Amino acid sequence: MAGSQSVLQREIHILYQDHHGWLYQWLHRKLGNRFDAADLAQDTFMRVLAGYRQDTIPVLDEPRAYLTTVAKRLLINFYERQSLERAYEASLSLLPQQHVPGLEERAILLETLQELDGLLDALPARVRTAFLLCQLEGMSYEQIAAHLQVSVRTVTRYMAQGFKQCLTLMLTQAA
Repeated sequence: MAGSQSVLQREIHILYQDHHGWLYQWLHRKLGNRFDAADLAQDTFMRVLAGYRQDTIPVLDEPRAYLTTVAKRLLINFYERQSLERAYEASLSLLPQQHVPGLEERAILLETLQELDGLLDALPARVRTAFLLCQLEGMSYEQIAAHLQVSVRTVTRYMAQGFKQCLTLMLTQAA
């Protein structure tokens, strides 16, 4: 195990050494911001590292293609997070000054919004739609069933999936 650990560390070091600069430059061109590029490059390697099993060294025939794929997913998440932050800030600007939350509360609310966005994004499209129609639009299961052209029983299953996902989020936050 110790031998495989040192081989794994060496392989990871080589991957990082050979491709970090290239990945950083690629991200910098995409983002136009060296700080975000550095963060996302680091996050990419952390994601790759997290995917390695301790006793297995993956063979990467095209390491840059692999790193690009991982980085693109992180880049999409980054842009979605920025979009959510802008929408949140825009909604805050509409509030009377006395109702605008303080900086700490805003940070907590934004983090919660990002977690909810991730939670909803993890749901299948029809489940997400049913859940949002019920929770945000106040539609009944019967109305949702008619809207989605499915049975009420299917809407009930969709809602159970949505609530299960919410419960999972709540339990992970409590831990």
